[in-house]
Amino acid sequence: MKVGVVGVGAVGAATVLSLIERGGMCREIVLVDRTMERANGVATDMRYATPLSPTVDVRAGDYDALADAALVIITAGVNEKGGGATDRSDPQGRLRLLDTNAKVYAEIVPKVVAVAPRAVLMVVTDPPDPLADLTRRLAGHDRVFSTGTLIDSLRFRVHLADRLRVRPRDVQAMVVGEHGTSEVLLWSSASVGGIPVLELLGQDGQSVEELRQEVERDIRYANITIIEGTVRHRRGVGAAGRGGPARRARRAAGGRLRATLRGDLVAGQRARRRRRTAAARAPHDLGRARRPGAQRRRPARSGQPHPRHRAVTVDPDIIRLAQP
Repeated sequence: MKVGVVGVGAVGAATVLSLIERGGMCREIVLVDRTMERANGVATDMRYATPLSPTVDVRAGDYDALADAALVIITAGVNEKGGGATDRSDPQGRLRLLDTNAKVYAEIVPKVVAVAPRAVLMVVTDPPDPLADLTRRLAGHDRVFSTGTLIDSLRFRVHLADRLRVRPRDVQAMVVGEHGTSEVLLWSSASVGGIPVLELLGQDGQSVEELRQEVERDIRYANITIIEGTVRHRRGVGAAGRGGPARRARRAAGGRLRATLRGDLVAGQRARRRRRTAAARAPHDLGRARRPGAQRRRPARSGQPHPRHRAVTVDPDIIRLAQP
């Protein structure tokens, strides 16, 4: 399957690397950017990582190269640093980027749909939810989804794991709403091994309410903390952009994504049924195939009992030693 990535800045490059490292998700990745030199440079760099993954072809191209793509991931647009959305006291947060990035999407989406009308479109650019609504209108179909609060759910799990001293993969927690300061952390459903998180927090004497406020603040402004130290955040968002590991993403959009990338789901089920049927009909005589229409030969009965049922002769000395 072919996957296109439009916009190969920091987040776009991290998304491509995640697709390569995950392996088996796609056979071809096409990189499109307004600057062809950047697209070529990133594609060349990423190709050097392909020997360590399943076979995948990474190349740069223009919009025409997206023809027959099953999925197009759009990461183009201005980031928080460039758009001035790094003030913790700003109630707009990432929404300050909407006007600028809406103009970018108004230019990109029609070009993508013109060459790949059947592709699923994945919105990664901030703010992802409003841009996903815009993309649906521009594309004229509903095969559009965004990363939404997936990265926030991953951050929620990490912060809870740090405080509970467990592995993040063992924490089940979800953030809903809009990716930004208005998002809602679902504390009541967060759990570790089936045990509610609220029952586990505060065992060290710290107030649970203080812990909740601290975690929510760290998650809502995690992007600003990362930007202050590294100019831009990309690794976590890039990992979220591959679709892959949170349960919410698998339920909401991952099923459609996997079905798109790995082939028709129904065809796969039919293939599995055919294999099971063939295995059930296979001969049991050491795998030797029979000719069509030939009857299965049964071994002639020799009158001798099965080896398992033969009488066992015991040495008389053993019997004598076993007697009291």
